[in-house]
Amino acid sequence: MNPLKPNIHKTKLILTLCLFALTAGCNRPASSNTTPDLFATLQASTPSNFASPQATQSIATPAFNFSTVTPTSNSSSAQTAIPSPSSADQPSGHIVFTCQVFKDQGSEQICIMKADGSDFKRLTAENNIRHFYPSLAPDGQSVLYSAYFADNNYEVYQLDIVDGSLDRLTNAYGSDTAPEFSPDKDQLVFAHISPNTNKYQIVLADQQGNNAENIPQINGWDPTWSPDGKAILFASDKNGTIQLYTTRPDGSKLTRITNLPAIRGRSDWSSDGQYIVTYAGEPWNRELYIMNADGSNVRQLTPSGGNSQGPSFSPDGKWVAFTAYFDHYGEDNGCEIYIIRIDGTDLRRLTDNDYCDYQPRWGP
Repeated sequence: MNPLKPNIHKTKLILTLCLFALTAGCNRPASSNTTPDLFATLQASTPSNFASPQATQSIATPAFNFSTVTPTSNSSSAQTAIPSPSSADQPSGHIVFTCQVFKDQGSEQICIMKADGSDFKRLTAENNIRHFYPSLAPDGQSVLYSAYFADNNYEVYQLDIVDGSLDRLTNAYGSDTAPEFSPDKDQLVFAHISPNTNKYQIVLADQQGNNAENIPQINGWDPTWSPDGKAILFASDKNGTIQLYTTRPDGSKLTRITNLPAIRGRSDWSSDGQYIVTYAGEPWNRELYIMNADGSNVRQLTPSGGNSQGPSFSPDGKWVAFTAYFDHYGEDNGCEIYIIRIDGTDLRRLTDNDYCDYQPRWGP
């Protein structure tokens, strides 16, 4: 029996307190406070203990000079590639995100708001377990996320936004994170890590989570679909450093597309298929980078100094939502949701809470 083959289990969950947190690298400066490492997973999720056979190899990667990257709003070459913004291009749709309403990583919740920051709602109701990695279904009627199920075990859930019903879509021993439906909603992709192997794999299943199988020879995390559903973008350290790759759903045409240092993983593809956005940099000095879909013409998207990360394109491809600390730099609970046009202009803050809001994913 395939241990990854899931069974749907519809339930109203009442679970015990989650003290288990997924491992990841530190993302805040040293402090005398004893608060937990809240945003190691801002995420995108490179776990600090991620290991694979390839990870032990010493493979040189050409150095990338960040000083050669010009912010998009100041780059004439970028302006020729990216359409000039129009006042008519206002943000629309909804953004779902992880909201740390209890200031505790072990009890994070899933929240949603309109793309202008209005109509904020908390979607999940279990106060004492962790929910994170949300994404909206292509029709905007439901949200996928990962949540604590048992020790060393996170599962994928689908919450119907209209009637509040909840389905568990996976039943695997390990942690399933970063779930996302294909554009036609026929397939589900997510990252799976087994406590036995400590290796991340990209898994495909059908819409209900059945018939789950690893993509052959693909190890990585933070998968996201291309807009035509023919490719998957993900992060991996298969060549010694963490970079972004694309693959077909059957594992063919594996292609490395980036050469940036300190990539974490959480990335996205524009709706027209032209651009990819990701983030890179050392803790507290991270920035968003936008590039052509083949990895060429890399441009810094965000203003420097905000520790920006976790990007997601708007459905029309003209904006990017992300997490940053522009207004509360250096504070444990200082991360808020911002949006910016893809030419690097019109930065707007959407949330202003005394707790962390992060992992935004934009949808209808």
